[in-house]
Amino acid sequence: MPAERRSARGRSAVGRFPSVTFGFGEDTEAEKEEPKENNVKKGNACKEWLRKVCPCCCPKHDDGIDTEVTLVDGPGKEDGGNGEKPVPGDKELDEVLLKVKSIDLLKSKSGANRTEHHTHLYQSDNLIIRRGQSFEMWITLSRPFNPSSDELHLDLKTGPLAVVAKGTHVIIPLVAKLEGDRWEAAVVKQEDKKIKLLVNSPATAVIGRYQLTVETNNQNGSASSTHDPANDIYILFNPWCQDDIVYMDSEDERQEYILNDTGRIYYGTKDQIGARTWNYGQFSDRILAACLFVMEKSGTSPSGWGDPVNVVRIISAMVNSPDDQGVLEGNWSGDYSNGTSPTVWSGSVEILEEYHKKNGTPVKYGQCWVFAGVVTTVLRCLGIPTRTVTNFSSAHDTDVSLTTDVYLDENLEPIENLNVDSIWNFHVWNDCWMARKDLPPGHGGWQAVDATPQETSQGTYCCGPASLAAVRYGQVYLKSDTAFVFAEVNSDKIYWQKNADGTFTQIYSEKKIVGISISTKAVGSNERRDITHLYKHPEGSNEERIAVETACSFGSKAKAYSSPTAQDVSLEVTLDGEGPKMGKDAELMITLKNSSSQQRSVSLHSQVSVMYYTGVHKATVRTDTTDIEVLPNEEKILEWVLEYKDYKDKLIDQAALMLTVSGRVTETQQILATQFSFRLRTPDLIIKPLGKAVVGEKMSVEISFTNPLPQVLKAVIFHVEGLGLLTARMINYGDIGSHASVSLTEQFIPTLSGTRKLLVSLDCKQLTQVHGVSDITVEEKSNAPL
Repeated sequence: MPAERRSARGRSAVGRFPSVTFGFGEDTEAEKEEPKENNVKKGNACKEWLRKVCPCCCPKHDDGIDTEVTLVDGPGKEDGGNGEKPVPGDKELDEVLLKVKSIDLLKSKSGANRTEHHTHLYQSDNLIIRRGQSFEMWITLSRPFNPSSDELHLDLKTGPLAVVAKGTHVIIPLVAKLEGDRWEAAVVKQEDKKIKLLVNSPATAVIGRYQLTVETNNQNGSASSTHDPANDIYILFNPWCQDDIVYMDSEDERQEYILNDTGRIYYGTKDQIGARTWNYGQFSDRILAACLFVMEKSGTSPSGWGDPVNVVRIISAMVNSPDDQGVLEGNWSGDYSNGTSPTVWSGSVEILEEYHKKNGTPVKYGQCWVFAGVVTTVLRCLGIPTRTVTNFSSAHDTDVSLTTDVYLDENLEPIENLNVDSIWNFHVWNDCWMARKDLPPGHGGWQAVDATPQETSQGTYCCGPASLAAVRYGQVYLKSDTAFVFAEVNSDKIYWQKNADGTFTQIYSEKKIVGISISTKAVGSNERRDITHLYKHPEGSNEERIAVETACSFGSKAKAYSSPTAQDVSLEVTLDGEGPKMGKDAELMITLKNSSSQQRSVSLHSQVSVMYYTGVHKATVRTDTTDIEVLPNEEKILEWVLEYKDYKDKLIDQAALMLTVSGRVTETQQILATQFSFRLRTPDLIIKPLGKAVVGEKMSVEISFTNPLPQVLKAVIFHVEGLGLLTARMINYGDIGSHASVSLTEQFIPTLSGTRKLLVSLDCKQLTQVHGVSDITVEEKSNAPL
C-alpha cells in the first residue's frame, strides 16, 4: 500500500500541500521545515522504508500511480484515551482520501493535443505541446471528484532547481472558467471516477521538458502522485499563437519555416550559385531530446528559456565548440582524417544524435553551411521560425572598421600578412523570426544569427540575433552584433598602398562587391529566393550610401571612409555561362573600358590564387603582368586562361580560386583594382530508384557517377541518407579511375510514406562537394489479403 503520513497533533493543516521530490535531486523547503517524525505514523514509516528496500516483501498498490499520502486531522474529532486522536484504518483511509490512480495525457499523434498544437510530426510518444494554447488530459481518481470538498492541482517542474518565482516550478490550480494567458486548468467532463481537464499555459512559458505530478487535498488529508517519466510534458514556442513573441501570421511561412524538415542550402560564388538539399530532420526520433540536451549543456538557467532572443543566442554559441564544447568542431584546414569532411554531411540528424550519444563530445567536422543547417534544425524543433541563408561575397571584418581592407606594396602586390580581412566566396548563417521588445519599434521580424565561430561576441563565439531592419539602415549601435553582420553584407572594400616611409595611403575603393545575391529557399518550392533587399537598400542608391556612412561613423576607421573619385577607365572580370568545370581549363574575360576621348595606357597585374571558400589565401598559382593600350571610347576584352595543369595539385575543399587584377593608368595615375572569385563546377550524382517504394518493403536505388578528372580518385566514400527511407550510412567504395563511370546499388526499407528525399554525397581527397538528390514517393503497405 502507499506510504501514509498521519498527524499526531491537534493542529489543522487543511489546504497545506505536501512536499514532493521530482527526481531532480533537490528537496523542497517544506520537507526540511517539517520533520517526518512529527506527522508520520511510525508503523507506516517502517512499511515505507521496507518497500524501498525490498519491494517484493511490501509491494505498492496495483493502481498504476504511486501516491504519497498525508492524513490531516479534521475538526470536531475527539481525543482517544491515550491523548491521540483516532485514525481510520487502511480501508477507511482509501474511502476518505482522494488519490490519483492514473493519468492519460492523450499523447496520440493523431489526437487533438498533438494535431491542434502542430506537433503530430514529432516521432516521439511524449506529449509535445506549444505554449499559449490549451490541451486536454484525463485523470482517474480513487473515488469521484467532489468540487465542493476536494481540491486538486497540477505541479510542473523543469530544470535542475525549479523555482516558482522564476517560472520553472509551476502550480496549476483548478478554476471555474479559463481566462487565458496564464497557467490554469478546468474540469470540462466527469465520468464517475474520471475527470477531464482542459489546461492552459501562458504565451511566455519557459520551454523545455516538464515533470508532472498531480496533488489532491481535502479535509481528511493530502495525496500526491509520483513522477512518471512517461508523463513528462515537452513545451515549445508557438508561432501559431498571436501572444507568443515568435508568432508568424502566414500559414504558408509557418509550414516552411517550422514544419518543413528538408531544405536547400546555397554555396559557390556570386556568379556560380550551387545548391544542395539538406535534411533538417527536426521531427526525427530523439532529436527533440538532443536539442534540449544542447540547451542543458550550455549551463544557462532554464528560467531564461522563455525568451527566444536568449534561446537563439544560446544555440548560436552551442552549435560551435571552441569555448563551450558545443555540437560541432570547425575545421577549414583541408585535413579531415580524424573525423568527417564537412562536405560529406547531408543533414543534421546524424550530427545531433552523435553529440547526444557521446554526452556532449563535439562532432568532427563542420564549416559554415553545416553549422547553419544544425541551427535551423534546433530552432525549428524548439518552435522558432528559422531559415538557412547564404550571403555571396561575404565580408569578414576583423577590426570593427566596417570596411574590408586590402593592403598592397609599392608594386601593387598584395601584402599577405596584413590582409587579415577577407571576403568569403559565400557564407551561410540563419534568419529567425521574432518580435524584438528589447529594441526600438520596427526592429522585429527576421533576425540574423550565426553559429560559425569567426569573432567573439561579449567573449563568446556567437553572433546575433541582429535585426535585419537595423542592418539595412546602418544602425550598428543596436544589439546584438549588428555591426558585424552589416560589414558582412554592405562594407566598402578599400585598397591601401604602402609608402616609402612605411605608411599607407588609401588609393581606391569598391562599393558594390560585398553582400551579393543573399539567398534562401523559397516558401513552398525548391526555388532560390533573393532576399538581398531585406539586408540593404539597392546598391548605389542614396539610402544605401547613407546607411554605409551611418555605420562607418561608428567604426574604428571612421576617417578612412573614401569619397568618390573621378574615373574614366573601368575594369571588370566576367565568365561565360555556368563557368569552368573541374578537370578543364578555366577561361575568364577581363574587360577594360575607356570612357574618355583620349587614349589610355594601362599596366595590369594579375594573380590567381587557390582560396579557402572563406576568402583566406592558401597558395598563389600564377602571376602575370601586361601593358594594354585602350583607344578613346574603346572597350577592350582580354581572354584570360588558367590551364588544368596549373591548378590540379593545389585545389582544396570547394575548388575555389580568386583572380586579383590591379593596374595603373599612366596618363592619369588612376588606380584600378578588383578581385574575382570563381569555382570549378563538380558533377552531380545520378540517383535512380529501382522498382516500387512501399513502406516496410525492401527497395533499391542505383547511384551513378563519372569521374571528371584525368586522374584516379583515391579512397572514395559515398554517404547516403533519407528521412523515412534509411538512416545515414557510409560506403567505402575505393578508387575510381580517370574519367571512369561507376554505379552502385543500395538497398533499404522505407519506414514512412509520402514523397521522401534520398541524399547521396561523394567525397575523396581529390574531389569534394559532389552530391545528388532524388525524390522517392513511398506508398503505404497494402492490407488487402493475398
